[in-house]
Amino acid sequence: MDNVQPKIKHRPFCFSVKGHVKMLRLALTVTSMTFFIIAQAPEPYIVITGFEVTVILFFILLYILRLDRLMKWLFWPLLDLTNSIITAVFLSVVAILAMQEKKRRHLFYVGGSLCLTAVIVCCIDAFVVTKMMRTNLKRFLGIEFESKLSPAKDAYPETGPDAPQRPA
Repeated sequence: MDNVQPKIKHRPFCFSVKGHVKMLRLALTVTSMTFFIIAQAPEPYIVITGFEVTVILFFILLYILRLDRLMKWLFWPLLDLTNSIITAVFLSVVAILAMQEKKRRHLFYVGGSLCLTAVIVCCIDAFVVTKMMRTNLKRFLGIEFESKLSPAKDAYPETGPDAPQRPA
């Protein structure tokens, strides 16, 4: 018997779920920073969002150029997860402070709303990264796992085309 492991087909980063989430994070943060600049917000708002844009661009370039595969001495998913959590904390503080200005400065409020949306996307990004980490850990440990496509199939086994027939 062959004990050949299936070859994992790697999708380009831009077409993966992780890539889409990172691009959405980047778009929301850049737009938020743009609204802060137009609204002439205090400098810390612009600096924090600008720093987050830089970090997100770093991760996007890292994954597009596949440098995470080249530099294996760093555990990139954990670094990515840490970045998502820290970004969520910083942007939530910025969003809360910016959204208190609803009556006076509307563009400042819009920038805060976009920061809050970016926080939600950061949480989704953290979930995607941890899901990938769990899947890779299970594969490394050799634990067999099934992805259930239809939970209804297992919940109601007596229905369906291959269900046992009941006597009338």
